[in-house]
Amino acid sequence: MDPQELSPQELLQLCLASEDEALWLEFVRRFQPLIARVIVKRVRRRTIPHPSLVDDLVQETYLKLCANQRKALREFECDHENALFGFLKKVAHNVVEDHFRSSYSQKRGSGREEECLEDITFLTAAGRGPAEESEHNILIGRIARCLDECAQGPTYRRDSAIFWLYYRHGLTAKAISEIPAIGLTLKGVESTLLRLTRMVRGKLNEKGRRSATG
Repeated sequence: MDPQELSPQELLQLCLASEDEALWLEFVRRFQPLIARVIVKRVRRRTIPHPSLVDDLVQETYLKLCANQRKALREFECDHENALFGFLKKVAHNVVEDHFRSSYSQKRGSGREEECLEDITFLTAAGRGPAEESEHNILIGRIARCLDECAQGPTYRRDSAIFWLYYRHGLTAKAISEIPAIGLTLKGVESTLLRLTRMVRGKLNEKGRRSATG
């Protein structure tokens, strides 16, 4: 049977029951776009989803699925037609969250004062206690001051709006480019975000090093 004619459930069962390369290639062909979309969406909440990071997280998702002789896939219970899609979305989501949680923990534990925008969840306050919320607000204030230093000139208001619409309000670059007042193409918005992110990150790191050296 042509692997492309198999249902998701049938494809998964045959993949697990064999080492047939054609079946696994079909699995990747069919589900990698879904996994990549989830990863891009989740990464975009923290930073610009650079292709190299997305590729690494896609590979990490496959590693998690195939670890311990594909234990996650073997234990998955496919109780309805779209269950496998939901399962893969959840795994990809968790891989992204684990990546940023680990990155943040390493930086917090290293004793360094350097900050990265990727470490900050701007969009939700869920799960943060009063102390964490206070720290979060202080950090946003520091970012705002750095942004004021970076986004100067005639495009200051527009650039600042793009930055906060993306990082704090969760709009995608595409959605921002469709706002008439912004007046930029999708590529223009992405370029502005990349430029400001690098500049603000540099300012944060510079200020952190100054604080550390007294």
